[in-house]
Amino acid sequence: MSLRAIAKRLDLSVTTVSRALGGFPEVGAATRARVRAEAARIDYRPNQLARRLRHGRSDAVGLVLPAEVGQFDDPFFLRLLAAIGPALQCAGLDLLVMTARPGAEELRAYRHLIEGSRVDGMLLARTRRDDPRIRYLLDRRAAFVAYGRCEAKRPYAFVDTDGAAACRMATERLIGFGHRRIGLINAAPHYMFAHHREQGWRAALAAADLPRGPILHAEPSEEAGFTLMRALLAERAPPTAVVCANDRLAVGAMHAVSLAGMRAGRDISLIGYNDLPMAGGTDPPLTSIEQPVARAGARMVAMLVALLGGADPAALQEIWPPRLIPRASDGPAPTRDGYETKTFKPRPARDVNSEPNPAKDAKSKPRPARDASNKPRPGRTP
Repeated sequence: MSLRAIAKRLDLSVTTVSRALGGFPEVGAATRARVRAEAARIDYRPNQLARRLRHGRSDAVGLVLPAEVGQFDDPFFLRLLAAIGPALQCAGLDLLVMTARPGAEELRAYRHLIEGSRVDGMLLARTRRDDPRIRYLLDRRAAFVAYGRCEAKRPYAFVDTDGAAACRMATERLIGFGHRRIGLINAAPHYMFAHHREQGWRAALAAADLPRGPILHAEPSEEAGFTLMRALLAERAPPTAVVCANDRLAVGAMHAVSLAGMRAGRDISLIGYNDLPMAGGTDPPLTSIEQPVARAGARMVAMLVALLGGADPAALQEIWPPRLIPRASDGPAPTRDGYETKTFKPRPARDVNSEPNPAKDAKSKPRPARDASNKPRPGRTP
């Protein structure tokens, strides 16, 4: 069915039908209602390509994912995609996803989308302190919304969780448990969120007049968390607690702790960040900072729609307060006769049923002396 068929049936011009379906205000409300009702009755589907050419818009939004090992399959990006897709659909926008390695290849992908007019705007995540993507989009005056901040001076739309406040909260929790040597397994320092999380960790230690604990950096992955945690445990004075910049690092760190014969929450405390679904399924369950990805994805789409409608990006900047989800991977600092020793080496497991413990036996209640005559005791069978 075509516009011409609707126009003929309703005795209207094709132009009027087209403008009614496009929502133009100069078409009366009654006429718009008649046209839409007829279009629904005959199951009319407009030619989207012709519509986009007529309006000079693509009705599409771009998202470039990092095509690197440990990032493309990151649950964070998968959760963000799951949130963005339905929100864009409700707004009548399509999602165009590309993958590219950070650097020159990534910028080529942005140019392909923006300069080729393939998208009306961009969504991006995991911002960097000096972010060439944001600099390019600002130079092109493109509509975009970021999940995270950077050090750019020019205003742009973003939504973010207060990472500094989050890691300060996590570190203060550990200090409250009595920990005095608290380490940080952080993401690579070029990420803006890594910078914020380190700021919060440092601020909490300084406020408690504690020395800075050890800090190590890596791309956020389980493998990196495992490797860095093993390095921390091998130090002459290892930390009794570690804040991890995300849950993937924390899960790897927990595996290293387990292989060392220790248990998180008892012998060493661990706190993650993101509160991924895996956090509740670790052993023990991981204490983590919530990252409201679903809410953030929907909000980013709403901001982008506002930008496409002419909103000022400086008015679309939101930093959300953090929320800590307590579980069992952190707890009181170990005591002197436990693991809080100079070497921090875990004690080997001991079978209390097969090895004698003279100290314990000496303190135990003495047994009644045996009868030298070997007579059976009352109530016992000889």
